[in-house]
Amino acid sequence: VPLRTVGAGPADPALTESKDPRGRVPPRSDIDVFMRDEGIMTEHPRIGIRPTIDGRRKGVRESLEEQTMNMAKSVADLFTSNLRYPDGAPVEVVIADTTIGRVHEAQACAAKFRANNVGLTVTVTPCWCYGTETTDMDPAMPHAIWGFNGTERPGAVYLAAALAGHAQIGIPAFGIYGEHVQDADDTSIPEDVRTRLLDYATAGLAVAQMKGEAYLSMGSVSMGIAGSVVNPDFFGSYLGMRNEYIDMSEFTRRIEEGIYDPEEYEKAYRWIRENFKQGKDWNPPEWQYPEKHEDWWKFVTKMTLIARDLMHGNPRLAELGFEEEAGGHGAIAAGFQGQRQWTDHFPNGDVLETILNTNFDWTGIRQPSVVATENDSLNGASMLFGYLLTNTPQIFSDVRTYWSPESIEKATGWKPEGRAAAGLLDLRNSGSTTLDGAGKAVRDGKNVIKPWYELTEEDREATLEATTFHPASTGYFRGGGFSTHFRTSGEMPVTMCRINLVRGLGPVLQIAEGYTVELPDEVAFTIEERTNIEWPTTWFVPNLTGEGAFKSVYDVMNNWGANHGAISYGHIGGQLITLASMLRIPVNMHNVPEERIFRPKAWSLFGTESLEAADFRACQTFGPMYR
Repeated sequence: VPLRTVGAGPADPALTESKDPRGRVPPRSDIDVFMRDEGIMTEHPRIGIRPTIDGRRKGVRESLEEQTMNMAKSVADLFTSNLRYPDGAPVEVVIADTTIGRVHEAQACAAKFRANNVGLTVTVTPCWCYGTETTDMDPAMPHAIWGFNGTERPGAVYLAAALAGHAQIGIPAFGIYGEHVQDADDTSIPEDVRTRLLDYATAGLAVAQMKGEAYLSMGSVSMGIAGSVVNPDFFGSYLGMRNEYIDMSEFTRRIEEGIYDPEEYEKAYRWIRENFKQGKDWNPPEWQYPEKHEDWWKFVTKMTLIARDLMHGNPRLAELGFEEEAGGHGAIAAGFQGQRQWTDHFPNGDVLETILNTNFDWTGIRQPSVVATENDSLNGASMLFGYLLTNTPQIFSDVRTYWSPESIEKATGWKPEGRAAAGLLDLRNSGSTTLDGAGKAVRDGKNVIKPWYELTEEDREATLEATTFHPASTGYFRGGGFSTHFRTSGEMPVTMCRINLVRGLGPVLQIAEGYTVELPDEVAFTIEERTNIEWPTTWFVPNLTGEGAFKSVYDVMNNWGANHGAISYGHIGGQLITLASMLRIPVNMHNVPEERIFRPKAWSLFGTESLEAADFRACQTFGPMYR
């Protein structure tokens, strides 16, 4: 449902008013502020649209006004009709008050954008304009230009001139130019242009939504995992985010002093005990503690409430006399250390991480959070990328084992077939991941992972039915707790990604598109039993290209840069590459077809034969956006 468009004179009635997901009419003001049900204030970053025009008066400019502004309105309609924020609200756009033909109009547009929380811009034009007089000069946000492919006026000439200017001043911009010539009175957006605009806007909104937010480190470094070493230079310079930290003793303080909503705790505890099926205890008899199970359930319920309050705040705490704690840490993502200092003594964080990463809880179907196991902040940032690009909950997994077809047949007696015939990767996290990873939501008869605002009660019930919670392995988790188990259903298209830090180079991103697969029950059970049968299981087969890191499934495993991966529904590798280029993070490994790769036009100035090498040089030259 399109939302109000700010600016551009009298707006189309279809764009003037709509309701947010809770049925409320947004306020008519320059800045719309939305309150999510759990009390999180969100001020949406907007997309700014800049209609630029030939500045020559006395006939030339006047003849182009309507066509130029109609281009802006068409792009606004495209965005508001197709894109949503993670909270489900339609994306908002701001159009310049006038077309932009000279520098004073560019400055007025920039001032309006600053006042209306614009986080990325799209310039549109059907004609020649005065290059550097009309471009946007803000270096701390993404920019794109759509030059109309027509013959009456040279829109492509301006596009080329403006993009050259962007490269020259070190503010790279994306160039969009349709393949086929359009008539001057054609107000449609060609499919190739449409795809580029939506990919750019999706990635640009991810950039804008991270800016100024926090990553909350709940604890410190888990078991010497390098990704648990939270790097403020990476988060600040590349993502525009801040870092917040708490010691895990904050959980015990809040539990012992009752710093949580007791009424919500009772509701959450009842819901968990009624809906989470407790499965078999797979521990050896001497490591089983059935007399402690109920206490563990109560404890992990409180941990879940506290982690959510730490991330997002909770106004209810202020009513209970805990005003300082009510504010939270403004975290768009977080990580929980757990092992080992916590889990050697207290119940583990598996239920906490599972619930917060899932599309529903005791309050009903609601927006998920992003919480990384073992406080792996780099995998948390990778999860955040996938989440902001898709609005879907993310699977956190160990990239645990490569199973060759020969190994599967030797261990189980079954010869892999279909997608699994080339072998597979066992993605199995140590006890938690989003329940939506079970793949039990259905769309058009196919297993999918949905945004929360599309989830149905049938999806929720099927997901709970497919999941069991087992007493945690007390060999790993001496303090007990529960671990989540399911097997991912269906052959879902998914994308696994991971950010790694390299000394002297900075961050790099790796991407693997592929599919989940199902195995026969007896085969799956045999493989699970050889590892940890009580943990969530996803079998993943990457798409192979026959070259480099994607020559075989084994090569993908062998070239993966860390022990964890973030898995998102859909083949979003192209959008991840676009996002990475905006943040100046080079991509060192991917299997995305070349026609889906979209980077700023200046990248071609670093070479056109080896796009990977050009990406590295461009990112190094331009440097992080928030340097």
